[in-house]
Amino acid sequence: MFEAELVLKHAGQLLTVPPSAKGGGPDDVGLIEDGALAIAEGRVLWVGPTALLEQHVKVTPKTETYHLHGRVVTPGLVDPHTHLIFAGTREQEFAMRAAGRPYLDILAAGGGILSTVRATRAAPEEELVRQALVRLNRFLSYGVTTVEAKSGYGLSLEHELKILRAAYQAGESHPIRVVPTFLGAHAVPPEFRGKRSAYVKHLVDEILPAVAAERLAEFCDIFIDEGVFSVDDGRRVLGRAGELGLRPRMHAGQFKDLGAPQLAGALHAASADHLEHVSAAGLRAMAHADVVAVLLPGAALSLGMPQPDARRFVKAGVKVALATDLNPGTSMTENLLLMMTLGIAQLKLTPEQALRAVTDHAAAALGRSGRVGTLVIGANADVAVFDVSDYRRLAYHFGVPHAELVLIEGEVVWSRDPIRQLPARRGRKLKRS
Repeated sequence: MFEAELVLKHAGQLLTVPPSAKGGGPDDVGLIEDGALAIAEGRVLWVGPTALLEQHVKVTPKTETYHLHGRVVTPGLVDPHTHLIFAGTREQEFAMRAAGRPYLDILAAGGGILSTVRATRAAPEEELVRQALVRLNRFLSYGVTTVEAKSGYGLSLEHELKILRAAYQAGESHPIRVVPTFLGAHAVPPEFRGKRSAYVKHLVDEILPAVAAERLAEFCDIFIDEGVFSVDDGRRVLGRAGELGLRPRMHAGQFKDLGAPQLAGALHAASADHLEHVSAAGLRAMAHADVVAVLLPGAALSLGMPQPDARRFVKAGVKVALATDLNPGTSMTENLLLMMTLGIAQLKLTPEQALRAVTDHAAAALGRSGRVGTLVIGANADVAVFDVSDYRRLAYHFGVPHAELVLIEGEVVWSRDPIRQLPARRGRKLKRS
């Protein structure tokens, strides 16, 4: 019998969310009533009903024990699409869109992404790190323990490397696990205006090799859409990225379906994101290659666009994840719980599918299914304790930071002033995986 270092017990509902790869279906959240969780060496040692806890693990006077008094416990939430590192804000564009000016028109006039590029290029690296840490603290308050972070607001060798280094520093300085993605193909920079092909060549020949050499990113992303980059551009950029060891991802079909989901399938991309516009053929290609659909309801909400019907994806056998798309132009939020609300109310997911979309399926989009976004035995002990008695209330009572206690790899890294005092955890350097 193994000895537990930390025990959470008497959770009203403990949701383990077994990984899809191990048979967990889209509506299976692994619900355990009056549940308990035992942790040792940063991993889940045992999970099951509280009444059976001491039959399976050794609990000693040294074991730190948390009585949860009926609260809901889930895996730490996973946000698989954010633009964490940026400077400046664009509330004026929010007002312009409200007055009827289309987003792509704003971008073509030098606003949009290019506005943030100017601000981010001007910001020192240490300021980018400082702002990222503030955002990561907000993510923690919603129970988020893993966050993907894209570059893409530098659009030059110097500034893309600066952003990726800032993401690395933020991840080293904060408990949240930060997963870096290179998005140099986010837009054509001003110095290459009207020379998209030349910029793609610059990306392939110079920027990508430098990013790979410094090991600053796990993934490579590209924005394939009308007025940005083409499917052929995506094939060139992502093909070269694959040769350099970066797994492909892509922004696809936000404004128009150009066939990017089919490319995602052909390249066995980790994910295709946005997908407000996607054909049946695109869904089939994604399902066949197990490409995760990362849907971003905050962006569609901000832009006043119709939301995709997530039931099409589920019916086609495509894994659905939800993400905040945190960015200063079209989704200025760290509230992943709100994305669950929109996923249910507007994208027509079930509450169970929405929870899986911010846990196991989101982890799959980051190549981490079975390690994070789940509370099965052996997984990282990333845990969110919410001050609600029913997991469906996380989305039902929307806009609220319900998290009361958050653990990453078995360490308490965030707590709200709880009603009942909970013991303080000792410090231990987190392992990164």
